[in-house]
Parts: sequence; structure tokens; C-alpha cells
Amino acid sequence: QVLLMESGGGSVEPGESLNLSCKASGDSGYCLGWFRQAPGKGREGVATIWTHSGSPYYADSVKGRFTVSRDNAKQTLYLRMSSLTPDDTATYYCASSATPVCFDLSPQNYNNWGQGTQVMVAA
Repeated sequence: QVLLMESGGGSVEPGESLNLSCKASGDSGYCLGWFRQAPGKGREGVATIWTHSGSPYYADSVKGRFTVSRDNAKQTLYLRMSSLTPDDTATYYCASSATPVCFDLSPQNYNNWGQGTQVMVAA
């Protein structure tokens, strides 16, 4: 079991950047990931990363704009978001998976979740 706590959400204008962090306490498993859920929509995968190798995977909608990374010594997962648009407005969650399926951004692969942090992008 791992406890996850996100931070760094907020309100920004289109084109700006925002950095999210997720502090883990416990075994992070094989994969860590960022997911988001916009109002009235389902939860979707944003970016995932292998805990040990650091190899990342991204949703097409964020490729080239978002960067996922992790610091195993600090047990912290990061998401750097740039060129934000109103479509990026959502609650962002970090999650961990005990199964080696990092290449699959489906939320059902992840069994431990943080409480979420809100990101709003508006002019």
C-alpha cells in the first residue's frame, strides 16, 4: 500500500505553465502515473512512467507540452505542464500500479490514488 499526495495545482492563463508534484509514502510499485478528470467527463491517463527506468509514456493530447519525471530518492513524481489550454482544466490525480503496464494509460491499471489537485486554465 502506498499513500500519494498531490500538490501544485492552481489557476493559470492559457499559454502558461504549471508544475505538479506527488509525494509517495510506501512502495510505489512498477508504475506511477498522472491522470485527470474534467467536469462531466471520465478519468483519463495523461502520463505514466516506469518507477525504476524512468521511461515515460504520454497521451497524444499532451505530447510535447507535458513532461513526467520522478525522483526515487525523494519518492516524488512530477508533472511539468506547459502551453496550457482551457482543455487542460481538470482535477489531476497521481496513481501507482503494482503491475508492469506503464505503457497502458488506462486508469483501471492503477490501484492506489491520491486525492487530486485542481488545475484551471482560463483567460
